[in-house]
Amino acid sequence: MSSITTTTLSKPKPSVFQWIGNHWYETFLVLYGLWVFVPFLAPVFMQIGWTGAGKALYFFYSFFCHQLPQRSFFLFGEKTMYSLVEIQSAWKDTLNPLILRQFVGNEAFGWKIAWSDRMISFYTSIWFFAALWFPFRRRVRTISWLGFLLLLLPLIIDGGTHMLSDLSGIGRGFRDTNEWLATLTGYSLPAAFYAGDALGSFNSLMRFITGLLAGLGIVWLVFPYVFQTQIYNRQLDELSYAKVIEQIKRQNPHPPGG
Repeated sequence: MSSITTTTLSKPKPSVFQWIGNHWYETFLVLYGLWVFVPFLAPVFMQIGWTGAGKALYFFYSFFCHQLPQRSFFLFGEKTMYSLVEIQSAWKDTLNPLILRQFVGNEAFGWKIAWSDRMISFYTSIWFFAALWFPFRRRVRTISWLGFLLLLLPLIIDGGTHMLSDLSGIGRGFRDTNEWLATLTGYSLPAAFYAGDALGSFNSLMRFITGLLAGLGIVWLVFPYVFQTQIYNRQLDELSYAKVIEQIKRQNPHPPGG
């Protein structure tokens, strides 16, 4: 007869992957948070003279973001954002995006963040909505696929029209002048709102709003689903463990010393 008792039986220690699965939320906040917020260190490094570290961050994140300076935020300078004309006067008189994106700033302009404004809105909103979701995790249900697509669609339209517009040349497309919008609104707003990418312009606002909506959609779709799946898997584990205990009790109803 088996000498195994329920008092000596213990659950196996989780593997590294199981531990990450059990702590997926904390893991996400830390690792994704590093991914999102490290680009903000690039202008800090440039400002304090750690140019090698700053340029390394610009180079690494250039594979994930266009980093066009007229669509980026600057720190430690006179302005938060600069127009294309201002960038050209400080850098090179060019419309070539491959050359424009190389401008990281200077002592007068400050230094740009290694994310463009759209990437800041999109990536950071995912992290902040994830942090906001946690206190309400037991009450928030996964959004429908239709709802998710409706939140993602504005980003697709805005980003897609910007891409098509840029085919005409940086600063020359229909999303640079937004003449269509001025016509629709009867030129009732300041000219600076319609044209360009400056902070507070239509283009700037749309990049911020659409990135925010897309980030909300991703968190609303994914996080409740992962949370409910984790609860379900945990219940299955507990049920399986309880069955093992019950089976041992049936096989060994009178353990030694009992």
